Amino acid sequence: MSVTYDDSVGVEVSSDSFWEVGNYKRTVKRIDDGHRLCSDLMNCLHERARIEKAYAQQLTEWARRWRQLVEKGPQYGTVEKAWMAFMSEAERVSELHLEVKASLMNDDFEKIKNWQKEAFHKQMMGGFKETKEAEDGFRKAQKPWAKKLKEVEAAKKAHHAACKEEKLAISREANSKADPSLNPEQLKKLQDKIEKCKQDVLKTKDKYEKSLKELDQGTPQYMENMEQVFEQCQQFEEKRLRFFREVLLEVQKHLDLSNVTGYKAVYHDLEQTIRAADAVEDLRWFRANHGPGMAMNWPQFEEWSADLNRTLSRREKKKATDGVTLTGINQTGDQSLPNKPSSVSSYEKTQSYPTDWSDDESNNPFSSTDANGDSNPFDDDATSGTEVRVRALYDYEGQEHDELSFKAGDELTKMEDEDEQGWCKGRLDNGQVGLYPANYVEAIQ
Repeated sequence: MSVTYDDSVGVEVSSDSFWEVGNYKRTVKRIDDGHRLCSDLMNCLHERARIEKAYAQQLTEWARRWRQLVEKGPQYGTVEKAWMAFMSEAERVSELHLEVKASLMNDDFEKIKNWQKEAFHKQMMGGFKETKEAEDGFRKAQKPWAKKLKEVEAAKKAHHAACKEEKLAISREANSKADPSLNPEQLKKLQDKIEKCKQDVLKTKDKYEKSLKELDQGTPQYMENMEQVFEQCQQFEEKRLRFFREVLLEVQKHLDLSNVTGYKAVYHDLEQTIRAADAVEDLRWFRANHGPGMAMNWPQFEEWSADLNRTLSRREKKKATDGVTLTGINQTGDQSLPNKPSSVSSYEKTQSYPTDWSDDESNNPFSSTDANGDSNPFDDDATSGTEVRVRALYDYEGQEHDELSFKAGDELTKMEDEDEQGWCKGRLDNGQVGLYPANYVEAIQ
């Protein structure tokens, strides 16, 4: 790259050396580049901070959605707890990434911004004070030497022109000797021209050598002055480079979560929770709550009582439609309300019992195709018929966690037909699935 010095118009820059006239401008430009690099680094950290924030938000949303799905799903016991531990991990890691984002913006970003403001001072006319000082320093150091270089180039040009003129004069004089028409007077003029050219050559050569010698004598001082200004620029750049190294190390510490005590604790707790999952314990719990380990009110002889609040036998519960005290029902207007099916356990709501027990294989839920895996007796999502839209005739407030609540006029979807106990399985428009009294709704025509 060749740059021409302002005070040496006509001086040809022949190389890319720093010592060539005007080539100090690359060192001056480095100061402006330092300011731009500060801005670039701030933009880099700002963009990373946005990524950290977006990732934290995604983790939180993922944890919220899957926590709800697992809570409503069929998984139970210690394995459910281990599964839920991943959602807790995501929430805790999300908080750590928000801390990273805060550190990048509040600490690192602000530190660079303040350093840039202190290191670079803008001028009223544009540019930076530091750039102008460096430019003026180099210009002052180079000006005397550039002036002598300009003289050398001029003397060189004059000497080369004199040599060229001498050569032409000698050539003309040689050609004239072969011309018989040329008189002696003309020949003498050519010879005088040659003599004059030789004197010009000697004179210009002497001037050229003299100017070159003066340039050589001024070169050491020129180099010393240029070195001095250059070292000042180096010191300014050294401060920037050391500052960048310091900031980048701090950014590394903020990004490296492996050294954060809280981060290690997250995965230590996650591992401990997963290892605590016990299949035997979960199976024991299911047996006690949904299997043979459940308590049972076996049928016994009961004396007749006129008390409508008496404890009904299991078979009477299934057949009862009148004379049952209703609770949790809000009456609308003067409408007469139907009787709610007798209260049974949540597990009983999803089971259908035959009227008379029999050894017949048709009444065994684990016989025939069930035993071969064609159907799952524990599949809560299996439907017994086509879904039908229905409308509530009365208000109903669910009494147990697996019962639906609705108001008169609300619409919902019936998922299964009425069982022998008078319950239907349905789904509200908000997605909640549960049981409700079949005689509290009517099909929408």
